[in-house]
Amino acid sequence: MDFALLHPDPDDADWLRPVPPSAALAQRLHPIEREIQERRRHSVELAESFEPFMDISAQDPPTTHAITVLEGVNRINAALDLATAECHTEVLTVQPGGGRSEDRLSEGLERGLSVVDRGVSMRTLYQHTVRHSQGTFAYAERLAEGKVEIRTLEELIERLIIFDRTVAFIPARDDRQVALELRHPGLVEYLVKVFEQLWSRAAPLLEEVQYDPVPKGISGVQRSIAQLLVEGHVDDSIARRLGMNVRTCRAHIAKLNTALGSGSRAQLGYLIAQSGILDQDH
Repeated sequence: MDFALLHPDPDDADWLRPVPPSAALAQRLHPIEREIQERRRHSVELAESFEPFMDISAQDPPTTHAITVLEGVNRINAALDLATAECHTEVLTVQPGGGRSEDRLSEGLERGLSVVDRGVSMRTLYQHTVRHSQGTFAYAERLAEGKVEIRTLEELIERLIIFDRTVAFIPARDDRQVALELRHPGLVEYLVKVFEQLWSRAAPLLEEVQYDPVPKGISGVQRSIAQLLVEGHVDDSIARRLGMNVRTCRAHIAKLNTALGSGSRAQLGYLIAQSGILDQDH
């Protein structure tokens, strides 16, 4: 670093004369002090510019993330466990599909008991096919002492869990390895309304499902399958929508074939349309 402690002798260019250190120091500090003053002035201007925005933020409560992407089963379960622990009033759930495995029922029972024991109410929607699952009835009996209601519908939307009408969880991928945690009030309110509409159409688990009478001894489930066949759905799609496995779905289709005297899938669609079994809503 050049400290400027020497300068040319005005009388002899071949010589350098010493500069007093105090003078050299003052000369070096002057531009630095000028820069510091300029930066201080700039910082004051910035603070004054941001002051109105600071007042606004101080008036509003801090907001949480409206949508959080949860990747991986462990992270999803951790978020669900936290929401369960923080829940104080109500849990609303939609659980599509048929009967649950023992592991999934045990996991659900543990989480359910943790909220029911605190006096939190629970309302759960399953599909009609769980009515053939002894495990589901055992699960319902274990929770029966709390404020728990379970109803079923023939078709449901994808899985949905809502805690205290403030946070909701929905799957973001078919393999359920990614979920969305929703905290935006508008989104959660919309999902609550969807749940309430489904709930109003559902039948209590312990009551028999009332289907409208159908001709030719065809069951209500088979009529639902017939409707989906006419709409062009394949076996896998029908089974998924009605919460049953493909083998059961095909067994029902075979019974439809027999009842209507069909010899092929193409003929079955025609006979369904001609039979009148879809003329009544159910």
